[in-house]
Amino acid sequence: MKLSDIAARLGAQLVGDGSREITGVAGIEHARPDQITFIANPKYAPLAKTTQAAAIIVEPDFPTVEGTSTLRIRNSYRAFAEVITLFYKAPTYAPGIHPTAAIDPTAKIGPNAHIAAYAVVGADVTIGANAVVLSHAVIYQGATIGDRFFAHAHAVVREFCVLGNDVTLQNGAVIGADGFGYAKEATGAWTKIVQSGRAVLADHVEVQANACIDRASIGETRIGTGSKIDNLVQVGHGSTVGENTLLCAQVGLAGSTEVGNRVILAGQVGVAGHCKVGDGAVATAQTGIPNDVNPNTIVSGYPAMDNRQWLRSVAVFNRLPDMLRDLRSLRKDPEQS
Repeated sequence: MKLSDIAARLGAQLVGDGSREITGVAGIEHARPDQITFIANPKYAPLAKTTQAAAIIVEPDFPTVEGTSTLRIRNSYRAFAEVITLFYKAPTYAPGIHPTAAIDPTAKIGPNAHIAAYAVVGADVTIGANAVVLSHAVIYQGATIGDRFFAHAHAVVREFCVLGNDVTLQNGAVIGADGFGYAKEATGAWTKIVQSGRAVLADHVEVQANACIDRASIGETRIGTGSKIDNLVQVGHGSTVGENTLLCAQVGLAGSTEVGNRVILAGQVGVAGHCKVGDGAVATAQTGIPNDVNPNTIVSGYPAMDNRQWLRSVAVFNRLPDMLRDLRSLRKDPEQS
C-alpha cells in the first residue's frame, strides 16, 4: 500500500515521499525500510534519527525528521492502531455449528453464528446475531448475550449472567463465578454464602485472558460500557466498574468496590472492599487503596496518597541510610551534646 494512501485513510498530513510502498508495521527499533512505525512517547523521539522505517506516525508538532517521511496526526498512537488493521488479516469464522458442539434445544442463537468444536451452550441461553463461540467455551444456563459476541477458547459465562453487544472474552475469562463469600460458624468452620446474584457486562466490554468477574451474593456485579479488563484481573462480588475504565494486569477489586468512569488502575493495584474510586482517577502500578479516592486525582503507594507526595516520600526514603548515618554522627559529636 502506498504511503499516500495510508495518509488519506488516516486523514494525516504527509511530509515526504508518498509513493513509497508500505508492506507492514513494526516498532521503531525494528522497522524495515518497507514498514511504517510511530512515536507517541517523547522519550523515544531520538530513535527517529536512527530508525530504518519508511515513515513514522507522529504528533503534528513533532520535529522534522531528515530522510524519513512522517504522517502527522493528533493521537498518533490511535492512528498507528488503525494502520495495524490495514495489514493484519485476522482469522475469519464462517457461520455454522460444528457437529461436536453441545447446544441445548431451548437455547436461542441469532443468525450468522459460528459455534466451534466442543463449545457448550446451556438451556435457555439467548445469544444475539453474528456470534463467534470458539472451542471449549461454555455458556451456562439462562445467560443472555447480545450481538457480535466473541468468546475465545475456554471462556466461560456462568448462569443467568447478562452481556451486552460487542462483548469480547479472551481465553480463560470467567464471567459470573461464585463470589468469595463465607460466614464463620462458632466452631471456626466456614459456611458458604450462596452467590445468588449475577454479573452484568454492558456493551463494548472486553475481558482478557484468565480474568474473573465474580457474581454477586445478591444484586449484581456490573462492568460499564466500553471498559476493558486486562489479564488476571479479579473483580470481587457486588463491585461496580463505570464506563471506559481500564483495569490493568493483576488488578484486584475486593467485594462491593465502586470504581467510576474513565478510571485507570495500573498493574497490580489493589482496592479494599466497599471503597469508592471517583471518576477520572488514576492509580499507578502496585498502589494499595484502603480508602476512597477522590475524582480526577492520581494516587500511588500504600496507603494510597497523592502521587506528588508519594514521589517526594520515595525520594526521602532512598536517602534514609545517609540521614541515619548523619544522625548517628551528630550524636557521637561531643560538641552537639
